[in-house]
Amino acid sequence: MKAIVKGALAAGVLLIVGAGIVAGLRGSEPSAGPGGAPSSGPPRQRTLTIAAASDLKFALDELLKEFRAKHPGAQVQVTYGSSGNFLAQISNGAPFDLFLSADAAYPRKLAEQGLLSDDVFSYAVGRLVVWVPKGSPLPVEQRGMDALREPAAKRIAIANPQHAPYGRAAEAAMKSKGVYDAVKDKLVLGENIAQTAQFVQSGSADVGIIALSLALAPAMKDQGRYWEVPLDAYPRMEQGGAILKRAEDPELARQFRDFLLGAEGKALLERHGFFLPGE
Repeated sequence: MKAIVKGALAAGVLLIVGAGIVAGLRGSEPSAGPGGAPSSGPPRQRTLTIAAASDLKFALDELLKEFRAKHPGAQVQVTYGSSGNFLAQISNGAPFDLFLSADAAYPRKLAEQGLLSDDVFSYAVGRLVVWVPKGSPLPVEQRGMDALREPAAKRIAIANPQHAPYGRAAEAAMKSKGVYDAVKDKLVLGENIAQTAQFVQSGSADVGIIALSLALAPAMKDQGRYWEVPLDAYPRMEQGGAILKRAEDPELARQFRDFLLGAEGKALLERHGFFLPGE
């Protein structure tokens, strides 16, 4: 039976799943009062609340620093988690302005519900790796997915396929490579791909199938080894986003979207292990 691992992990885990808040220190220009004169009240604070797939954690944190420098009056709050869970939350009224999903199908479902203000956009293509700590005896570089059959691979971490796109891709890859039936009883499921990476990084699992973007992150790249799963072993992971109709500041949301899709955003995503749409 697959074991679903829940709860907090031991202290010292370097990956953090949850809300990351980046706040600007200056407000926007004062709003006009009666007769067009500047209001004497406090300046209006521009805000943007983003629901983002966990594989974006490190790339988006870096991108936000650059965005804040260009929009010093903006306060941006990001919550990282499972795209499938975000879909359910947004459908039930969660107050997000922008949704960055690991599966473009999820924002398209929101479009069908009439919850978007703009069209769904594609921003990246996710990639899978089999990752182990540096000291692991598992020969992932030489054996690839077959290393999961080794006796040392007692616990194999993947994201929960029920609501995490990376979990579905990991399951498809194991089946494609013919190892799923042999290892399915050793699987431990993370709530999202970042928690999955935590499991193997912390020793709660021996090996994990995680996002390349996390394997390349500062917290993990010097701590482990990985084998990149061939792209033809799992369905293409087209990642998509959307601005929600309830967005408090739609113009700020569009500015962030355009920055993400612009030259700087594309270069940053590539550095963090993503392919770009059309590649």
